[in-house]
Amino acid sequence: MQQITQNKTPMRAAMLANDVAFQRYAATRNGFPGGQFSPTAATEHLRTVCQVTSRRQLATDTAARLRFENMHTDFLIWSGRLQAPGKHG
Repeated sequence: MQQITQNKTPMRAAMLANDVAFQRYAATRNGFPGGQFSPTAATEHLRTVCQVTSRRQLATDTAARLRFENMHTDFLIWSGRLQAPGKHG
């Protein structure tokens, strides 16, 4: 099961870069609050944060995959799609 999830991480990253909310998140994280990145710029943000040159590396580089998961969780909290830990109610 873990192998299947690992192999899908590059696809998840590609889909994320096309998410308008993620494009806004990436712009905000790069000092452009209220702005929105293009899918290409959002992809570049993702590569920079994950420290990879290609999203394909997310399938094989455990540390990069962990950085992706942490960034994805931060995005979900930022966008309100996931409640921040310790904030109930």
